[in-house]
Amino acid sequence: MIKKDFEQELKWQEVLQKLENVIGKKPSDLKSVLFLIGVQELGKGVKDFSKEEKRDLMHIAICKVLSLSGFYELEGLDEMGWPHWKLLKKLPYFDILEQEKLLKMHVIEYFENEIQI
Repeated sequence: MIKKDFEQELKWQEVLQKLENVIGKKPSDLKSVLFLIGVQELGKGVKDFSKEEKRDLMHIAICKVLSLSGFYELEGLDEMGWPHWKLLKKLPYFDILEQEKLLKMHVIEYFENEIQI
C-alpha cells in the first residue's frame, strides 16, 4: 500500500509540474487542479468567475474525473453551455484522505488519457 501511495504521489507531482509549465504557476492543491479541470471542461476560457460559478466548476471537474470510473455520465449542456452530470452509481463511503486519493488517482488519469499537457 505504501508503494502504491508513493507511486501515486510521484505521478501527482508530475501533473503539478506539467501544469506549472503550461500556466506559469504551480497549483497549490487538489482544489486548484479541480478548478482548472472545471474551466477546461466548461470550455469558455479564462475569465472572472463568481463564487457560485467556482463551486460549480469544481463540481464539473469532480463529475468529469469520476466519470472515468463510471460514477457519472454527462447528461448534456444547459442553455448557458454548462455541463450537467447524472450519477450512475453511488460512491462508496471514504474518509477525507481516501476521497483525496480517489480524486488524485482520477485527476492523474484525466491528464494521462484525456488531456495532454
